[in-house]
Amino acid sequence: MAAAILLSACASDSLADQYRAGSNKNYIAGDGSVTEIASANRLTPVDFTGTLESGGTTTPADYRGRVLVLNFWYAGCAPCRAEAPDLQALWTKYQDQGVSFLGVNIRDQLSTAHGFAATYGITYPSVIDADTGSMQLAFSGTVAPNAVPTTIVLDKQGRVSARILGRIPDASVLDALIRSALEPDK
Repeated sequence: MAAAILLSACASDSLADQYRAGSNKNYIAGDGSVTEIASANRLTPVDFTGTLESGGTTTPADYRGRVLVLNFWYAGCAPCRAEAPDLQALWTKYQDQGVSFLGVNIRDQLSTAHGFAATYGITYPSVIDADTGSMQLAFSGTVAPNAVPTTIVLDKQGRVSARILGRIPDASVLDALIRSALEPDK
């Protein structure tokens, strides 16, 4: 019930507004730092398994030959709320261009994740990782999602191409990282 009330404030989101104002009310976020890895320096493909909101399972095989943008988030995270429109806009832009998006909800149960998606108009799927942490663990040896949100871009081979630690500084930054991952290896 509290989650539904919290998520119902679509027009005015006080938590996201506090984040944008820089007040950091009891929340420490990533600094928005961007790490991009040159194709020649990328490690082996990341192996993961996650349970989707739909109840199905997802693995790297589902994205073979596509760029995959993973966003680690949870509903009560102010910067996650603030960046949600940018992620959805980029998903809409790239979904027919060989790019997939996958949210990784690290704290919420299914009903809260569904409420967030409905409130913010998110149409790409998410993994519910709160109980197992398996998605977070899969990336811990490569470029760990050390803050929430964290956005990781995998190239067409499933290797980590880039990471944004914290809120996406601007949609154009993630856009550039996606375009870079779409380029053929040099």
